[in-house]
Amino acid sequence: MMATRARDGEELALSVLVVDDHDVVHWGFRLLLERQPWVERCAAARTADEALKLAERLRPDVALVDLFLGGRSGAELTADLVARSPSTRVLLISGAGTVSRAVATRAGASGFVSKDWGAPDVVKAVRMVALGMEVFGPQREDEPPPLSAREREVLSEIASGATNREIGQHLYLSPHTVKEHTSAIYRKLSVRNRAEAVKQAQRLGLIS
Repeated sequence: MMATRARDGEELALSVLVVDDHDVVHWGFRLLLERQPWVERCAAARTADEALKLAERLRPDVALVDLFLGGRSGAELTADLVARSPSTRVLLISGAGTVSRAVATRAGASGFVSKDWGAPDVVKAVRMVALGMEVFGPQREDEPPPLSAREREVLSEIASGATNREIGQHLYLSPHTVKEHTSAIYRKLSVRNRAEAVKQAQRLGLIS
């Protein structure tokens, strides 16, 4: 049965989907949300494919989507998820910094939840988004995110047009390590791909 969304917020019976590839995050968010009297169902997905199938079948009111899910951007997944279930409102979640309002809304998300937020704030965010509001904490859009020295090296290689294999050869890194650094850069810059990473890095003055 599909959940219903009350206009006045008094008779909510929400269906929520948590999308994250970490079991601890799954357990934590589900345990927290299932305790709320206005949450009727809380499903979980560990992969993008699983999330899309569940979204299409369950039509959740709210989906909490990790900003970077394995090898795929949470922002890209958000766009696909909303296309399959237009009534679903998405909260991006991340344990690495914040997500800019521009990036989140461009992807179709209605807000951002940090994994560092306290339980009351997370619960409030889910409820607010379900009622049609947006949730974004205060942030400084033009403040460059902290990148490690190695991440800056990888970013510079990306800007030069080097492939992952070439980056590994130039910096003496394994393919897996290059992928890890690239994923971290995407998370910290709140972008979805190489082109966006370079553009954002130039805007923030991280590369010339």
